Amino acid sequence: MASNGFGQAFRVTTWGESHGPAIGCVIDGAPPRIPLGEADIQHDLDRRRPGQSRHTTQRREPDQVKILSGVFEGETTGTPIALVIENQDQRSKDYGEIKDRYRPGHADYTYDAKYGIRDYRGGGRSSARETAMRVAAGAVAKKVLARRLGNAFGVRGALVQVGPHRIDRSRWDWDEVDRNAFFSPDAQAAATWDGYLDEVRKSGSSAGAVIEVVASGIPAGLGEPVYGKLDTDLAAAMMSINAVKGVEIGDGFAAAGIPGHEAADEMRMDGDRPVFLSNHAGGILGGISTGQDVVVRFAVKPTSSILTPRRSIDRFGAEVDVLTKGRHDPCVGIRAVPVGEAMMACVLLDHLMRHEAQCGPLGSGG
Repeated sequence: MASNGFGQAFRVTTWGESHGPAIGCVIDGAPPRIPLGEADIQHDLDRRRPGQSRHTTQRREPDQVKILSGVFEGETTGTPIALVIENQDQRSKDYGEIKDRYRPGHADYTYDAKYGIRDYRGGGRSSARETAMRVAAGAVAKKVLARRLGNAFGVRGALVQVGPHRIDRSRWDWDEVDRNAFFSPDAQAAATWDGYLDEVRKSGSSAGAVIEVVASGIPAGLGEPVYGKLDTDLAAAMMSINAVKGVEIGDGFAAAGIPGHEAADEMRMDGDRPVFLSNHAGGILGGISTGQDVVVRFAVKPTSSILTPRRSIDRFGAEVDVLTKGRHDPCVGIRAVPVGEAMMACVLLDHLMRHEAQCGPLGSGG
């Protein structure tokens, strides 16, 4: 299986399966002499960790990361950084009854069609368990970006919709994101989602979600024309997250309903620097960052593993009904918030390093 990594100057390759002994990643391109310890990575992993509320899978994984290489005496060495997390709470027996059956909405059939073999235990490589290593790599990227860009830099994510229920943007409060189990910037929306997901779970179904990720303190000039666009790579990064079915930058699809005289982000001068009067473009024009906040949203489909029987077939061609037992998120979008933050950070650092390789330090050209 190829394509297990992403990025050019800052490259992340992940490995491992949901019910294997461990999952891990190798990070190439991290610069030397960046202070880094396991605690720096663990903070972000703890935000993604399962079992933290009744609305996420009850699989009990401590997700304790170990640094195997690339760090010496508390600093990165410039060599590959290898990270590993041991799996500790697998229940492979939960999948024994459906090992020959294709779960609707999952990658069971497509993996079998491609490889002629699949790991049926929790989806194997296609499991969202893999995203823990993206979060670990994202924590490293954030450390480097903070060193390069200073205190103005930040990447924050929030859940803005669960099922049909959206937040009220007039109540947006970034501090509220850390005060509820949904990463919601709207406390009232979080209360609504709490009751809604209880009903969804009791009915044996699941719900989708929309996540918004915002990067601040990003300088103008990151990204390349045509095929190396910043928004192209961000869209690919978010779309690679499990269960994601749509990605938009800035106004995204809503831009189609805005007249041209409103959609264009007008500009003025503030002293000796240009400022934008709006940010419909999401901080990217022509594939290159404008210096504004970079704004990305992605939609996650409802969890495919549900207790309601669904019609399917098995690998022998027989028609069957599939009921998926085990421990599953009624809304996988909740834990996708730190995953989206991580992918944003990795792509931004990759483009920062690519920019510096071609144009020199920020502000010296381009």
